Amino acid sequence: MTDTAMPTESTTTQDGTQPEPSHRLDLTPVRMRTGGGPGPYFTKVWAVAMKDIRAEVRAKEVLSTMVAFGVLAVVIFSLAFDVRVPNMNMVAPGVLWAVVLFAGVLGLHRSFGAEMDRGSLAALLMAPVDRSAVYFGKLLANLFFMLSMELMVLPVALILFDVNLFRLWILVGLFLGTLGYVGIGTLFAALTASVRARETLLPILLLPVMVPIFLAGTGLTAGVVDGREMAGLWRWLQMMLLYDTVFIVVAYLVFDLIWEEV
Repeated sequence: MTDTAMPTESTTTQDGTQPEPSHRLDLTPVRMRTGGGPGPYFTKVWAVAMKDIRAEVRAKEVLSTMVAFGVLAVVIFSLAFDVRVPNMNMVAPGVLWAVVLFAGVLGLHRSFGAEMDRGSLAALLMAPVDRSAVYFGKLLANLFFMLSMELMVLPVALILFDVNLFRLWILVGLFLGTLGYVGIGTLFAALTASVRARETLLPILLLPVMVPIFLAGTGLTAGVVDGREMAGLWRWLQMMLLYDTVFIVVAYLVFDLIWEEV
């Protein structure tokens, strides 16, 4: 029985010498646009979203803070306006949207801030997925946190303001406004993630951009509460749809550019 040696390939240079092995590690992220079709791409988006939701279930630092702030803000506003405002219908729409905007900032800045604090942001960006999947995954997680907070704040507002906000078009407007909010908010959270003063910078950048959503949401909510016909309120819904479409598409296009120097 004879031993047979397996042939090995050797690479030589033109002068007959063996090249030295390269020890450089290529850290260029793998770019995958849809990775075999929409199905695998959405699977990656869902995986990123579920990662954030599972992390929140363990840490309980985002949703609990947003809910606590939202409930306390509604209580404070109700005590302040109860003294001077004869009809709470006049102030309830504005209070609702103000609470949504300010409570949302508390959760949005942790979207990428938590990754920076844990030191996992680099690993997330190096994952073999397109970075737009990271954006949409973060968007879904933030949308879940925001809607959960709103579902807990609405009953408190109903009790304290004695205004029924559980109406179809109010809920539709709240969903569209929240979608646009987290769409642009997730982009700005990524933009300020590496900044030391991100907790201060994020609301300064985000809240002025949210003025159209605040105006449209307040106008739609006030119109429904006052019993106006929907024919006169469609413009608010159209404004929200246009805002959501434009800013989410823009965020998708520029999200990858934010991390070019990371």
